[in-house]
Amino acid sequence: MARPGGKNIQAKLVLLGDMGAGKTSLVLRFVKGQFHEYQESTIGAAFFTQVLSLNEATVKFDIWDTAGQERYHSLAPMYYRGAAAAVVVYDITSMDSFQKAKKWIHELQRQGNPKLIMFLVANKADLGQKRAVDNEVGEQYANENGLLFMETSAKTAQNVNELFYEIGPIIVCAGPSGLAAAACLKERGIPSLILLERSNCIASLWQNKTYDRDLIIGGP
Repeated sequence: MARPGGKNIQAKLVLLGDMGAGKTSLVLRFVKGQFHEYQESTIGAAFFTQVLSLNEATVKFDIWDTAGQERYHSLAPMYYRGAAAAVVVYDITSMDSFQKAKKWIHELQRQGNPKLIMFLVANKADLGQKRAVDNEVGEQYANENGLLFMETSAKTAQNVNELFYEIGPIIVCAGPSGLAAAACLKERGIPSLILLERSNCIASLWQNKTYDRDLIIGGP
């Protein structure tokens, strides 16, 4: 339900990643609070909606959960085109899954919306004893590529809601007021230049000559 006097934002969000990374499980956990131990593979793509009531606004996510099989790869641009945010998921127990996530990142950087907010998600944190990709490796790659990073478990619900509730305010921040966006991002501890560029805030900051130098260069 929309907040009185608040603004309503509709945002397209796409999930990408290798087959078996847990994309559908993450969405089902977020949208329906469900987890199925044996989840059938997505064919083409599946569509979900969910509404977040935030202090700043009400955000309605149109969520496209894409298939991870290679034969559906050519369909992916149809789903990430025009997206406000992309969540690229890999399975922490599979280095191959991580490598394929990196390929998705490269594709989005080349062909995606230049203002796209990108999250790299290390899923299946409940399988830590089988871990093949250290948390630090994923986090370092994310930092080097201007991505947000989170480790999740669809099975235990670890960080699943937190993931989407982190994306929502950033989308709200990416509005016409660069200064307001910058303040919002800094408050959430995300002062990176790359993220500001992706959220289309930096141009407004420079144009108005009202910016926090530490914020722009990623200072404390």
